[in-house]
Amino acid sequence: MRVLKYRKTAKTRLHARHALNAKREKLNVSKGDTVRVMRGEDKGKEGKVIRVLLKRGRVVIEGVNLVKMHRKARTADEQSGIVEAPAAMHASNLMLIDAKSGEPTRTKARIDADGTKERVGVRSGEPIPRVR
Repeated sequence: MRVLKYRKTAKTRLHARHALNAKREKLNVSKGDTVRVMRGEDKGKEGKVIRVLLKRGRVVIEGVNLVKMHRKARTADEQSGIVEAPAAMHASNLMLIDAKSGEPTRTKARIDADGTKERVGVRSGEPIPRVR
């Protein structure tokens, strides 16, 4: 005689797949930062970070990497047409702008005497404030 068991819980589940999908990349830029593009078509352009996509490791910057999108009117008064909007670009192609010199810099973390963690520009040693 066969042993009865509940089939759904007896299966081996693929939890690893879900862990990979939920994984987020570590980025040194956050929303509101001013960055300079170091690689690609828009090399040398500066802009403010509008959005950070942590799962894909990409960043949307104001006025950089503009693409044309065909947009359909959502309401009766709105007009359909071709709209220019910024597209996401990989965070490895960007560098954070130093607050003191205005030049691009790498960053490192420093813990203050009061225990708060802050970003510091490697080139000047000055803290780079987080825009919230």
